[in-house]
Amino acid sequence: MIPAKVIREDILRMIYSAGSGHPGGSLSLVEILIHLYWKEMHIDPNNPTMSSRDRLVLSKGHGAPALYSVLARRGYFHPDKLNTLRKYSSGLQGHPHMQSLPGLDCSTGSLGQGLGIAAGMALGLSIKNNPGRVFCILGDGELQEGSVWESAMSVPALKQTNLTVVVDRNHVQLDDTVSRVMPIEPLAEKWKAFGWEVAACDGHDPDDLERAFSTETDRPLVILAETIKGKGVSFMEGQASWHGKAPDHEQLQKALEELQ
Repeated sequence: MIPAKVIREDILRMIYSAGSGHPGGSLSLVEILIHLYWKEMHIDPNNPTMSSRDRLVLSKGHGAPALYSVLARRGYFHPDKLNTLRKYSSGLQGHPHMQSLPGLDCSTGSLGQGLGIAAGMALGLSIKNNPGRVFCILGDGELQEGSVWESAMSVPALKQTNLTVVVDRNHVQLDDTVSRVMPIEPLAEKWKAFGWEVAACDGHDPDDLERAFSTETDRPLVILAETIKGKGVSFMEGQASWHGKAPDHEQLQKALEELQ
């Protein structure tokens, strides 16, 4: 397991170097992705297209810096590439582009589409008797999209238990809190009403994440992971203003000092 602070340092340096990106929603994802890539998912960085692998759909594609750091640190490509984020001809585009980088299973970025894609992938694997599972990470602001709930309705109906959804509940979206823009509560009850098994956890606590992912059920599982936008950097935490901007040099140094 890699220390979370290493991933957070990568995220900050990448976005600073690029001069643009999404630090808030990337920093909230770190422990979730570490758990998936080091403990939960059946993968082989030396064989990223292995047919029996588990797949990840990062529906909140703006969290790509976190995913890129995790893929690099897990061995899919050399960490030196991380400083090419958003640079011309780089495989590390602003949102994941699966043809450009090893380890990406889906191109994402248009919010609301990821769960439908993940459901299709999971259905295809089932039809082929492939043991691979699919994990889909949604943002809580993304749950305001109607297409999410169309997919949420179809997955239990098709008994797609090889699909697990993780909601990154950092409570803040592009320009305000989720509750002010468009309330999504009661969230657990909504997922249950659609036929899902619901597990809530602290998305920054490795033990609580493991407990949630270990939930035994004969239904599709959704994990509501409580997180903090901008986690680890005091002046970014819970701030919508850090949804999509890069730190300057002074802010970068302050953030890196805090992570130490």
